[in-house]
Amino acid sequence: MRRILAAALLCGLLGPPSSARAAEPAYVLLKGATVIDGSGGAPRKNADVLVKNGRIETVGTGLATPAGATVVDLAGSTLLPGLIDCHTHLTLSPDGPGALTREVTEGAADAAIRGVNAARRTLEAGFTTVRNVGAAEFVDVALKHAIDHGDVPGPRMITATNAFSIVGGHGDVNGLSPGVQEGHLDYTAGLPTGPDECRKAVRYAHKHGAGVIKIMSTGGVLSSGDALSARQFSDEELHAIVDEATLLGLKVCCHAHGAAGIKAAVKAGVASIEHGTFLDDECVRLMKEHGTYLVPTRSAGEWVYSHAKTGALPPYAIAKALEVGPVMRTSFQKAYKAGVRIAFGTDAGVFPHGENGKEFGFMTDLGMKPMEAIVSATGAAAELLGWNEVGRIEKGRYADFVIVRGDPIENIRLLEKPDAVIKGGQFVLDRRARETAAQVGAESGR
Repeated sequence: MRRILAAALLCGLLGPPSSARAAEPAYVLLKGATVIDGSGGAPRKNADVLVKNGRIETVGTGLATPAGATVVDLAGSTLLPGLIDCHTHLTLSPDGPGALTREVTEGAADAAIRGVNAARRTLEAGFTTVRNVGAAEFVDVALKHAIDHGDVPGPRMITATNAFSIVGGHGDVNGLSPGVQEGHLDYTAGLPTGPDECRKAVRYAHKHGAGVIKIMSTGGVLSSGDALSARQFSDEELHAIVDEATLLGLKVCCHAHGAAGIKAAVKAGVASIEHGTFLDDECVRLMKEHGTYLVPTRSAGEWVYSHAKTGALPPYAIAKALEVGPVMRTSFQKAYKAGVRIAFGTDAGVFPHGENGKEFGFMTDLGMKPMEAIVSATGAAAELLGWNEVGRIEKGRYADFVIVRGDPIENIRLLEKPDAVIKGGQFVLDRRARETAAQVGAESGR
């Protein structure tokens, strides 16, 4: 089997998609794995998964091998659904103290090029689906198109286009002289004022490729001139956004740190609260009552906290980052213990892309059970996204998988660096086969 895998890798059969390669076999049979299907149910031992034309055909034990099928032996490995990160910024990267510099020295093309590398690293980290919650000038939509067309490797994407902010709020560029890089301070730039412009902003984003609407109902850490607790958007504006999005079949996710902004957004009907730093008991009660998800993004909270302590953030962000890190931990535990629905999200782009899997450790270190953390990044995340083709290992869904050697229930950190990643029935990463190929090559050269 070792030499078969190595030969398959070297000839491209198990490698990433290529327009020059002949058509893939219709069937791939993944044999003998322990399967965690994303539902939260007990793992299935020695299970087989049959893939046909990029989708899951059958899950069972001792499945027959169809003629011409590619067979992959996964004995000793665990097979999970491709992971989902509900809060990414693929076209952003950590800026450090010079955060404002890019606003006046770089354009959309720079962000798009960064996004190509970030998308590949995210996919190879095991995240086959992401919700990208904010990018300027529709570069996230361009990246999604490039991935969907097979031009570049990357995860399946739900894009938000511009995140909506008030003028001078977390999504606007502050700290520059008046007139510098301000552009259009209206709904076309995601800066609507008043309920009517809020409705126009939703329609405009939807027209240009938004699959989710992202709003900011409070200030943020890495923006100047706005307090974390400060409310952004009036009740009327929030309701207009959610109402218009609902009419168009879109969900709304909401960046919110302060309790007042969290409560207002939940009452307006957003699908998820992103960050949720200062959750109080009423926030938790309202979220449970409305079925609102929390997307914790502890990875970003810990990253900005550690960098603030060393002075490696812009001066205006340091005090806020030092406040956010510890409080996020307490709020996560409060929400988890109360039974608030939790979906996996990291805020990758604030910290380096490809390190998304570290969020599992941040969740389980605070008391969440490993299986619950896995479900938050699979079945629960798919429910939040409203996408029933991802997040579970069951017939008809995309054949997107993560493979690890060992048991992630016993060692959740195995998910920080998967052994193999499959998207649409094709290996986009297989460290095992690469190791085997290298070993076979060394043996052949002796």
